[in-house]
Amino acid sequence: MNEIESLLPGYNCGSCGYRQCRDFAAVLEKASDLDKCPFLTREKFRANAEKLLLVLGEELPTDEKIMGIIDGLEADLTLAPLKDECSCREDIHPFDGSVEVNIGDILRYRPLGCPVTHFARVIDKIPGGIYTVHMVGPLHRLGHDDFKFKDVGLCMILAFDGRVARGRIPKVGQTVKFVPEYCMMQKVHSGMVVGVEGKNVRIEAIDLKVW
Repeated sequence: MNEIESLLPGYNCGSCGYRQCRDFAAVLEKASDLDKCPFLTREKFRANAEKLLLVLGEELPTDEKIMGIIDGLEADLTLAPLKDECSCREDIHPFDGSVEVNIGDILRYRPLGCPVTHFARVIDKIPGGIYTVHMVGPLHRLGHDDFKFKDVGLCMILAFDGRVARGRIPKVGQTVKFVPEYCMMQKVHSGMVVGVEGKNVRIEAIDLKVW
């Protein structure tokens, strides 16, 4: 209920028939219930209304289009971080395996197919030279330029773990086009869905060259 309440306008105006937004959140069960709130139809709260639909297990309207900014391609969904995490989890494989990498290290690398240099913090190591990371920037997002990092060069991006924020929840085995919410270029990625649990999905066989 706390997640639903956080997405409501918070005006406690009573227009929905309940004294407070918290009371309204406690009884929300289906998409049609959202019509009782006059503010959720306004552009200011459009993103909140879409997230509420997903929380309630509803699909967004079929005419809702998700477009990549840099390439102008249409995507099936946007991918947000898992709950309480700073970015989607990514599994990366550096082509140069000579650099010793440990959990907690910040890596500088460039994903194959992307022109932007990334910085990421290692949160897990997988046998075979694969690292699970949280992306923490291009450089300007870190807020300073005197931090320590390890340069691992060009990397293959193998997988994303994240949460569907917009669009329909895909099925296992489906090839999807998606945009990570934090992607600076808002570029459409593609891959195959290999795991779905609620709104959390794992996408593998990542390709940044969407045909």
